[in-house]
Amino acid sequence: MIIIWILAFAITITIHEAAHAWMADRLGDPTARLAGRLSLNPIKHYDPVGTTLLLVLVIMRSVGIPVIPFGWAKPVPVDPYNLADPKKDSALISIAGPLANIALATILSIVLRLFSHEALFPIFYPVILLNVALAVFNLIPVHPLDGGKVLTGFLPNKEARELDLFFNRYGLIFLFFLIFPVFRGVSLISVIITPVIGFILNLLIPGFSTI
Repeated sequence: MIIIWILAFAITITIHEAAHAWMADRLGDPTARLAGRLSLNPIKHYDPVGTTLLLVLVIMRSVGIPVIPFGWAKPVPVDPYNLADPKKDSALISIAGPLANIALATILSIVLRLFSHEALFPIFYPVILLNVALAVFNLIPVHPLDGGKVLTGFLPNKEARELDLFFNRYGLIFLFFLIFPVFRGVSLISVIITPVIGFILNLLIPGFSTI
Protein backbone atom coordinates (compact mmCIF):
# COMPACT_ATOMS: atom_id res chain seq x y z
CA MET A 1 0.00 0.00 0.00
CA ILE A 2 2.86 2.39 0.72
CA ILE A 3 4.18 1.83 -2.81
CA ILE A 4 0.71 2.57 -4.21
CA TRP A 5 0.52 5.81 -2.19
CA ILE A 6 3.98 6.86 -3.40
CA LEU A 7 2.96 6.24 -7.02
CA ALA A 8 -0.30 8.14 -6.43
CA PHE A 9 1.73 11.00 -4.98
CA ALA A 10 4.04 11.08 -8.01
CA ILE A 11 1.09 11.08 -10.42
CA THR A 12 -0.68 13.84 -8.49
CA ILE A 13 2.16 16.38 -8.36
CA THR A 14 3.23 15.60 -11.94
CA ILE A 15 -0.24 16.24 -13.38
CA HIS A 16 -0.55 19.42 -11.31
CA GLU A 17 2.76 20.97 -12.34
CA ALA A 18 2.62 19.82 -15.97
CA ALA A 19 -0.79 21.49 -16.26
CA HIS A 20 0.69 24.79 -15.06
CA ALA A 21 3.43 24.47 -17.68
CA TRP A 22 0.98 23.51 -20.42
CA MET A 23 -1.31 26.46 -19.74
CA ALA A 24 1.61 28.90 -19.62
CA ASP A 25 2.83 27.60 -22.98
CA ARG A 26 -0.68 27.89 -24.45
CA LEU A 27 -0.90 31.49 -23.29
CA GLY A 28 2.35 32.44 -25.01
CA ASP A 29 5.04 31.89 -22.37
CA PRO A 30 7.46 29.09 -23.38
CA THR A 31 9.63 29.49 -20.26
CA ALA A 32 8.37 26.34 -18.52
CA ARG A 33 8.52 24.28 -21.72
CA LEU A 34 12.09 25.39 -22.41
CA ALA A 35 12.99 24.48 -18.82
CA GLY A 36 11.71 20.94 -19.38
CA ARG A 37 8.66 21.36 -17.16
CA LEU A 38 6.09 20.47 -19.81
CA SER A 39 6.71 16.86 -18.86
CA LEU A 40 5.03 13.88 -17.20
CA ASN A 41 8.35 12.86 -15.65
CA PRO A 42 7.93 13.42 -11.88
CA ILE A 43 11.65 14.03 -11.43
CA LYS A 44 11.30 17.25 -13.46
CA HIS A 45 8.93 18.63 -10.81
CA TYR A 46 10.74 17.36 -7.70
CA ASP A 47 11.80 19.88 -5.05
CA PRO A 48 14.34 18.44 -2.57
CA VAL A 49 12.70 20.07 0.45
CA GLY A 50 9.04 20.64 -0.32
CA THR A 51 8.38 17.46 -2.29
CA THR A 52 10.28 15.29 0.18
CA LEU A 53 8.26 16.77 3.05
CA LEU A 54 5.01 16.15 1.20
CA LEU A 55 6.05 12.59 0.34
CA VAL A 56 6.89 11.79 3.97
CA LEU A 57 3.55 13.16 5.17
CA VAL A 58 1.68 11.22 2.50
CA ILE A 59 3.41 8.00 3.62
CA MET A 60 2.53 8.78 7.24
CA ARG A 61 -1.09 9.33 6.22
CA SER A 62 -1.10 6.05 4.28
CA VAL A 63 -0.23 4.09 7.44
CA GLY A 64 -2.93 5.77 9.50
CA ILE A 65 -1.09 8.68 11.15
CA PRO A 66 -3.54 11.64 11.18
CA VAL A 67 -1.44 14.32 9.50
CA ILE A 68 -2.35 16.91 6.87
CA PRO A 69 -0.04 16.41 3.88
CA PHE A 70 1.77 19.68 3.23
CA GLY A 71 4.62 20.56 0.91
CA TRP A 72 5.35 21.79 -2.57
CA ALA A 73 6.81 20.81 -5.90
CA LYS A 74 9.40 22.80 -7.82
CA PRO A 75 7.66 26.04 -8.89
CA VAL A 76 6.90 26.27 -12.59
CA PRO A 77 8.77 29.30 -14.02
CA VAL A 78 6.54 31.91 -15.65
CA ASP A 79 7.67 35.11 -17.39
CA PRO A 80 4.74 37.57 -17.19
CA TYR A 81 6.27 39.67 -19.98
CA ASN A 82 5.39 36.88 -22.41
CA LEU A 83 1.72 36.98 -21.45
CA ALA A 84 -0.84 39.13 -23.25
CA ASP A 85 -2.72 39.86 -20.00
CA PRO A 86 -0.31 39.04 -17.14
CA LYS A 87 -2.87 39.36 -14.33
CA LYS A 88 -5.63 37.29 -15.90
CA ASP A 89 -3.27 34.83 -17.61
CA SER A 90 -1.41 34.21 -14.35
CA ALA A 91 -4.73 33.29 -12.77
CA LEU A 92 -5.47 30.88 -15.61
CA ILE A 93 -2.02 29.30 -15.27
CA SER A 94 -2.54 28.93 -11.53
CA ILE A 95 -5.98 27.36 -11.75
CA ALA A 96 -4.85 24.90 -14.42
CA GLY A 97 -3.07 22.73 -11.82
CA PRO A 98 -6.06 22.18 -9.50
CA LEU A 99 -8.41 21.72 -12.47
CA ALA A 100 -6.12 19.03 -13.89
CA ASN A 101 -6.16 17.24 -10.53
CA ILE A 102 -9.97 17.34 -10.36
CA ALA A 103 -10.20 16.18 -13.99
CA LEU A 104 -7.97 13.18 -13.31
CA ALA A 105 -9.92 12.28 -10.16
CA THR A 106 -13.18 12.50 -12.11
CA ILE A 107 -11.89 10.29 -14.94
CA LEU A 108 -10.73 7.63 -12.47
CA SER A 109 -14.08 7.85 -10.68
CA ILE A 110 -15.88 7.16 -13.96
CA VAL A 111 -13.59 4.17 -14.61
CA LEU A 112 -14.41 2.82 -11.14
CA ARG A 113 -18.12 3.04 -11.89
CA LEU A 114 -17.79 1.34 -15.28
CA PHE A 115 -15.48 -1.49 -14.34
CA SER A 116 -14.67 -3.73 -11.38
CA HIS A 117 -14.97 -1.40 -8.39
CA GLU A 118 -13.49 -3.72 -5.76
CA ALA A 119 -10.49 -4.69 -7.88
CA LEU A 120 -9.56 -1.14 -8.86
CA PHE A 121 -10.50 0.69 -5.68
CA PRO A 122 -7.27 0.04 -3.68
CA ILE A 123 -5.25 1.42 -6.61
CA PHE A 124 -7.47 4.30 -7.71
CA TYR A 125 -8.61 5.59 -4.34
CA PRO A 126 -5.22 7.00 -3.24
CA VAL A 127 -4.86 8.77 -6.60
CA ILE A 128 -8.37 10.22 -6.38
CA LEU A 129 -7.92 11.28 -2.75
CA LEU A 130 -4.55 12.97 -3.28
CA ASN A 131 -5.70 14.75 -6.43
CA VAL A 132 -8.82 16.09 -4.73
CA ALA A 133 -6.89 17.06 -1.59
CA LEU A 134 -4.14 18.84 -3.54
CA ALA A 135 -6.68 20.70 -5.67
CA VAL A 136 -8.74 21.89 -2.70
CA PHE A 137 -5.67 22.83 -0.66
CA ASN A 138 -4.13 24.81 -3.51
CA LEU A 139 -7.33 26.76 -4.12
CA ILE A 140 -7.17 28.37 -0.68
CA PRO A 141 -6.93 32.07 -1.66
CA VAL A 142 -3.54 32.99 -0.20
CA HIS A 143 -0.03 33.18 -1.65
CA PRO A 144 1.98 31.14 -2.41
CA LEU A 145 -0.91 28.76 -3.16
CA ASP A 146 -2.61 28.80 -6.55
CA GLY A 147 -5.75 30.25 -5.03
CA GLY A 148 -3.96 33.50 -4.22
CA LYS A 149 -3.12 34.10 -7.88
CA VAL A 150 -6.60 33.06 -8.95
CA LEU A 151 -8.17 35.55 -6.55
CA THR A 152 -5.94 38.49 -7.49
CA GLY A 153 -6.29 37.63 -11.18
CA PHE A 154 -9.99 38.35 -11.21
CA LEU A 155 -10.04 41.41 -8.97
CA PRO A 156 -9.96 44.99 -10.31
CA ASN A 157 -6.39 46.22 -10.88
CA LYS A 158 -6.14 48.43 -7.78
CA GLU A 159 -7.51 45.81 -5.40
CA ALA A 160 -5.42 43.10 -7.06
CA ARG A 161 -2.19 45.07 -6.57
CA GLU A 162 -2.98 45.79 -2.93
CA LEU A 163 -3.90 42.18 -2.16
CA ASP A 164 -0.89 40.85 -4.05
CA LEU A 165 1.40 43.14 -2.05
CA PHE A 166 -0.21 41.98 1.20
CA PHE A 167 0.11 38.30 0.23
CA ASN A 168 3.74 38.71 -0.83
CA ARG A 169 4.54 40.16 2.59
CA TYR A 170 2.38 38.06 4.89
CA GLY A 171 1.06 35.14 2.84
CA LEU A 172 3.49 32.55 4.20
CA ILE A 173 2.91 33.67 7.79
CA PHE A 174 -0.84 33.44 7.28
CA LEU A 175 -0.50 30.01 5.67
CA PHE A 176 1.63 28.64 8.49
CA PHE A 177 -0.91 29.96 10.98
CA LEU A 178 -3.61 28.04 9.11
CA ILE A 179 -1.53 24.85 9.11
CA PHE A 180 -0.43 25.02 12.77
CA PRO A 181 -2.82 23.05 15.06
CA VAL A 182 -4.24 25.95 17.06
CA PHE A 183 -7.94 25.05 16.86
CA ARG A 184 -8.43 22.51 19.68
CA GLY A 185 -5.35 20.63 18.55
CA VAL A 186 -6.46 20.69 14.90
CA SER A 187 -5.22 23.02 12.18
CA LEU A 188 -7.68 25.58 10.88
CA ILE A 189 -6.87 24.49 7.36
CA SER A 190 -8.01 20.97 8.23
CA VAL A 191 -11.27 22.30 9.63
CA ILE A 192 -11.82 24.28 6.43
CA ILE A 193 -10.84 21.82 3.71
CA THR A 194 -11.67 18.39 5.19
CA PRO A 195 -15.45 18.79 4.72
CA VAL A 196 -14.89 20.08 1.17
CA ILE A 197 -12.63 17.16 0.30
CA GLY A 198 -15.12 14.74 1.85
CA PHE A 199 -17.99 16.26 -0.12
CA ILE A 200 -16.12 15.94 -3.44
CA LEU A 201 -15.04 12.38 -2.65
CA ASN A 202 -18.61 11.48 -1.83
CA LEU A 203 -19.63 12.72 -5.28
CA LEU A 204 -16.84 10.83 -7.01
CA ILE A 205 -16.96 7.65 -4.92
CA PRO A 206 -20.26 7.36 -2.99
CA GLY A 207 -19.76 5.68 0.36
CA PHE A 208 -16.00 6.27 0.47
CA SER A 209 -15.74 9.91 1.51
CA THR A 210 -14.18 9.41 4.95
CA ILE A 211 -10.62 10.75 5.07
